[in-house]
Amino acid sequence: MAKHEGHSVSRLPGEIHAADAVEDIQSDILENLYCMVGRFPAVASRNDWYLALAYTVRDRMLHRWVRTARTYFQEESRTVCYLSAEFLIGPQLGKNLLSLGILEQARAAVTILGLDFEELLEQEEEPGLGNGGLGRLAACYMDSLATLEIPAIGYGIRYEFGIFDQEIRDGRQVEISDRWLRLGYPWEIAHPEVRMEVKLGGHTEPALDEAGRYGVRWVPDRVVMGTPSSTLVQGCDVATVNMLRLWKAEAHDSFDFQAFNVGDYYGAVQDKVASENITKVLYPNDEPAAGKQLRLEQQFFFVSCSLQDMIRIYLQREPDLRHFHRKYAVQLNDTHPAIGVDELMRLLVDEP
Repeated sequence: MAKHEGHSVSRLPGEIHAADAVEDIQSDILENLYCMVGRFPAVASRNDWYLALAYTVRDRMLHRWVRTARTYFQEESRTVCYLSAEFLIGPQLGKNLLSLGILEQARAAVTILGLDFEELLEQEEEPGLGNGGLGRLAACYMDSLATLEIPAIGYGIRYEFGIFDQEIRDGRQVEISDRWLRLGYPWEIAHPEVRMEVKLGGHTEPALDEAGRYGVRWVPDRVVMGTPSSTLVQGCDVATVNMLRLWKAEAHDSFDFQAFNVGDYYGAVQDKVASENITKVLYPNDEPAAGKQLRLEQQFFFVSCSLQDMIRIYLQREPDLRHFHRKYAVQLNDTHPAIGVDELMRLLVDEP
């Protein structure tokens, strides 16, 4: 049992109840402040309290997500996969409190702790994952699918920096980096154990398979790894929680020890820098040729990772891909993921 200020709670943190009591939320905020943020109230900053509250909300969503995912798995539910280069999801704290139906309880719990609820809402950074109507459409689709209790996964890119922030300097508008992740993002769940291999560049050459049949083999210039993080999408006033899975690009080998050992410090991390550039910025400038190539790499990267992940999930309970088409219905948001049609054919034909 967890105890705070003489109050005992005989339940798991975040456990689902018909109605969350104010004292339960208050207790869980303090628990997360200690265990997730590593602070105690006397020294906690506004951002520390925001994180503690956000983790308290996420705990409740996680319980629902596990139950939702287990149901999808057991019932072999057909799943909508929504591929989009943007998801303009906006701040999550207020939205998730509303969807869970515990907004007023959370407000009361925060007030009892001597905090300003509106200030904690304002503390949250706008996620730099979308820019305009395309991204807002994708976010609304994901919210609607969860609310309608339709099995769905959103797939996209985990941009390290959004499109840009703006400042006024000497009377002029200046564009600066949108460092939306700098204070932490409590809504995502990292999955470092799930990594997808994406091949880029190179050439093709003729080859014979084991049966002696003629084919073509792709010899790539480089290989980039895709690592996902999942953000939960809580349906409004329902128990269903779906998933938005975003991919981060990483080097296959992020550090060349031999190069570092001989003093080539920049060369030691060259592959790391080149690989991570793929998911650095939302909509990099594509006027130069290098920008056009980077945009194409972004699109191919997240589409390939997403399709490989769909295959991985499908094979968790199926012996082969014979009925793959019965498991998924895939929606491509605008032209950015259009290369997914070709990539799915390549994965089915070329990959073992």
